[in-house]
Amino acid sequence: MDNIEESPNTRPVSPHLQIYRLTVSMVMSVAHRLSGLALYFGVSFLFIWFLSIIFGPEAYGRFSGILSTNLLQAVFFFFTWSFFHHLFGGIRHFIWDLGYGFGLRSVDFLAIMTFVLSLLSTILIFILT
Repeated sequence: MDNIEESPNTRPVSPHLQIYRLTVSMVMSVAHRLSGLALYFGVSFLFIWFLSIIFGPEAYGRFSGILSTNLLQAVFFFFTWSFFHHLFGGIRHFIWDLGYGFGLRSVDFLAIMTFVLSLLSTILIFILT
């Protein structure tokens, strides 16, 4: 029992952020998680909007006035982008669940398309409304 070897000082270290090279797929994975978090908290705007409708035209008018500020328009732009990004990210994961799109080029293509389609959809919504 006394012959326990000491572990060498040169043993491998677990990978960490200094070793990993940032990829598009990694960024989209983090963005998917953050967009889910944004959607979780952003639903409170919908809840308050529904309450303002229930409480009548005066409450709805006040809430609409607050929502028309530039700051909240930017928040709604981000919230809308979060919705579409999370939607297209979910479709990307569904494609993977079906067993497709695991090649390196396919993974990067799907990640880039997630970002492009979510941004285009958000811009289209803001143009049409």
